[in-house]
Parts: sequence; C-alpha cells; structure tokens
Amino acid sequence: MLHVLGDDVVVDVGYKSEGVIKLEEWYDEGLDKIVPPQPGDEIQVLLDSVEDESGAIVLSYRKAKRQKEWEHIIEKHKEGDVVSGVVTRKIKGGLLVNIGVNVFLPASQVDIRRPPDIGDYIGKTIECKILKIDEARRNIVVSRRKLIEDQLEEMKKSLLSEIQPGQVRKGVVKNIAEFGAFVDLGGIDGLLHITDMSWGRISNPHEVVHIDQQLEVYIISVDKEREKIALGLKQKSPSPWANVEAKYPVSSRHTGEVVNVMSYGAFVKLEPGIEGLVHISEMSWTKRINHPSELVAIGDQIEVQVLNINKEKQEISLGMKQVQPNPWDKVAERYPTGTVISGVVRNLTNYGAFIEIEEGIDGLLHVSDMSWVRKVSHPSEVVSKGDQVQCVVLNVDQERKRVALGLKQMASDPWEGDIPGRYHPGDVKKGKVTKLTNFGVFVELEPGLEGLLHISELADHKIDSPEEVVKVGDEIEVKVLRVEPKDRKIGLSRKNLYGGPEVEEGETSTEEGSARPQRELRGGTGSGGGQLFSMPEATPEKE
Repeated sequence: MLHVLGDDVVVDVGYKSEGVIKLEEWYDEGLDKIVPPQPGDEIQVLLDSVEDESGAIVLSYRKAKRQKEWEHIIEKHKEGDVVSGVVTRKIKGGLLVNIGVNVFLPASQVDIRRPPDIGDYIGKTIECKILKIDEARRNIVVSRRKLIEDQLEEMKKSLLSEIQPGQVRKGVVKNIAEFGAFVDLGGIDGLLHITDMSWGRISNPHEVVHIDQQLEVYIISVDKEREKIALGLKQKSPSPWANVEAKYPVSSRHTGEVVNVMSYGAFVKLEPGIEGLVHISEMSWTKRINHPSELVAIGDQIEVQVLNINKEKQEISLGMKQVQPNPWDKVAERYPTGTVISGVVRNLTNYGAFIEIEEGIDGLLHVSDMSWVRKVSHPSEVVSKGDQVQCVVLNVDQERKRVALGLKQMASDPWEGDIPGRYHPGDVKKGKVTKLTNFGVFVELEPGLEGLLHISELADHKIDSPEEVVKVGDEIEVKVLRVEPKDRKIGLSRKNLYGGPEVEEGETSTEEGSARPQRELRGGTGSGGGQLFSMPEATPEKE
C-alpha cells in the first residue's frame, strides 16, 4: 500500500500503474467504523479488472478478504459440524450469524419452539449446526434447533439409562396445566400431577409452582419404553397418614376447617393432608337436614369426633352431632308414659300420623289409637297435616328412637261403662246403614259406633243377599241383641222388633226375669259363628 488519497487507497500491485481501492472497504462491522491501512502495509487484494474506463487497475480489498474467509471456512468445516458465531442482523426469513463469514439461520431453526421475536437474538453468540453448504453460491445454512434437538436426544438417552424410581432429581418447570406441571429433567419432561404436589388440598397447580422454577422432585415411576416419568413433591416428606390412627384415634375430638361442602356431607381439614368426611346423617341428632350448607360453610371452624379410620383408603369418618348431647337420651325422662303433649301433625302415612313433640323428635299416633269406637281406615279421617293436637304418651322406646302416642286415651273408654249403660239387649235403636257385606250389614248407631246386623237377622224370611232388603245410607230401626264390652261388639236384629228379646229354641226365661243364656253372635255366611264389628285393641306402637 502506497498511501491514502482522500477516499481512495492507492496500492502498488507491480503493474505499470497503481491500483485504487475505496477506503470504505476497510469498514469494520464489529467496531462500526472504517479502520484505514497504514502506508507500507502489505494487503491482499482481488484483481477485478486490469483497466477501467480511466485506464486504472480495479482492485477490491473486501472481496479478497471475503474469499479468503470463505476458503478458510470451507477448509475447516463440513455439513453437520457445530459452529459458533454472533448474530449480526435480522433479514427476511431469518438471521445472519457471523462464524467467520455470514451464514443464514432460518427463523424456523432458531429454537424448538419459535420465539415471539427472533430479533431478540441480535448481538448474542450462539451455537448452531451446519445444515447445508453451497460452495457455488458461497452460501451456508445453519440450525440452532437441530443442535438443541440432538443435544436433548443425547441427554434423554443418558437420563433414561440412569433414572430410577425413588430418586430425587433437579428439574425446571416448563409448562403448567390444570392437572399438573411438566418439569424438564434434562432431555425429558416429567409430569408432576396436582395430586402429587402436596399432601394437602390443592385446587390449582399455580398455588405451588411457576414457570422456570427450579425444583427438586421425587421420581415416582419411569416408563422407559414410552419415555414417561411421574414426579412428586409431597413424597419428599412423610405422609401425614402414616401415624393417623395414633394422632386421631376413634372417639377423639378435634377442631377442623370445612374445606368443601357436597350434597352428601362436608369435608373437614384436620391438618394439611388429612381431611375427613362428616356425612349429612352425622350432623344433627334431631334436625331434618336437606343439604349440609344449612349447617356449615367453607371456612367454618367446627368441632368433630372421629368415628372411623380407613388407613388404606386414606379416609376418616367424622361426626358433628357426637360432640353435642343426644336429646334422645333424655326423651324417656322428659316424656314418661301418661304425659300429655301438644304437637303439630308433621306427616301422614297409611298406618298413622307423625306428631312433632319437639324439634327433631316425632311421635307416632297409630290409627288404632285415634278412636275408641270409630274404625279409622286412614289417619286423614281424624287429623290433617299441620293440625295442632293433644296426645298422651303411651310408650318410649329410647333405643329405637320411637315414641308411641294415643289420641283416644285422652278420654275414658266408653266401652267400660258408657256404651253398656246406654245399650241393652232388647233396646230398639235407629241407625244408618254404612256398609254391606256378604254376611250382613254394618249400622252406625251414633257417630263412631257401629253394630253388626247379621244377614240371618235382616228379615223374618230367609234372604240370599243384604241388597234385597237394604242399601247403604238407609235409615233403619234395629233391636239390640247383645252388647259385648270385652270384644267391643254390638249385635243387632230386625226380627220381632217390638216383641222383646228374641228367644231361640233351648233357651228359657223365668218369671223373676233371670237372664237367659246368651247365644254366640254370628258374623259369617250360613249358621256358623263369625266376627261382629270389633275396634282394634289399643297398641303402643304399630308401623
């Protein structure tokens, strides 16, 4: 080099005339400025042409430098080699990386997952793998993605050869889903399921982990063929269920927090990782609960008693009502037999009515205990739902939690004096036909009191069916044949209505009016004996 003249560098190449090179060809991209040569420096130049229009030799320092660099790269590297360089700028479709010469890194090959902006790599030194060398066009295509994939494959093979269940390894959280988190162990992502994050209740994995977080995880299982690894965090510490029976023995009482409420009960946390279920049936001794939310809400602190433990299934049954006095323990004491109570009819069934004695404690008023004289077919004939009624306590079965009530017992039994005092054999009474059967007719003598008019007593002549003589609703006169207080029966007849008591063959009467022998009242067909109307005996409880 001879000298610098303005924007030109004059170079002696041994020809008749000097060559001229533009000074801008000494621009240094790294320094972002022109670094001019010094007079006397030996430089390599490329002879573009012997003479230009002005007769000067056309030289290029830049082309010579690039050709030399290209030849060096081609000599040193081949396809598949790993090279390192600085990302110089962003161009259409990718990046330029200077590895001695500028090479092309397509955008799709920047990373395994394409970054939002590949321009973020400008100025960074990266490693890539050479994908293709085009010597004719002096073009090289590189891939950072291919290099990463190859490295991961090697790491994966190494990891699978070493990893075993029970190990604790380091990893980085790469992705989080609703069901858990994926942790990069170095070549393979393992799944840390939400149920293995903590012994306690977790509703969202974000409560425990976050993206790019470094973790030490426990290897639960390894499927080398499918390349799947199950990870855990809670397994690094002892399970709280290990000594649950010693810490929460059956019948012990504890305070816990309601963490979930379902239709069938409430889950109560005794400590992180230990939750028990209070079934809806174990919430109250007496209250009728339709849904647990009527008594508890999430976040409530409540006292519970341990009812049962299933360590294998990690289940604890808890009770709320067990920490409160059982009102049924005092029912027999508060309501001894003979106590008169006032309550509301809560429900009707075919066999009786349930009367609420106090909140949660019902007594059963059976149909047979509703009336002394009336045959009650259904409780709705006497009481209605919502009625306020007074009853007497007949019996308390504390063990079975049942109270038997009576309505008819509120008054004296009319069969013990009233009815026998007002109805005598031979009396003529008026009554209403209420029911026809094949063996006779039931006649209501007064409200609730019926007698049986047997088919053989319907007329002076023989009849085949009661319908031949009477029908339901008829008002008829009848004569009392017999009154049986013990069996609660009255036998009736329409024969010889005004001729005094009927005397059958074999019966005698005396002038003194001594009683004649009583014949058995008949209640069936033919001449055999049969049952007359009978009120059921009072029973303490029927269901």
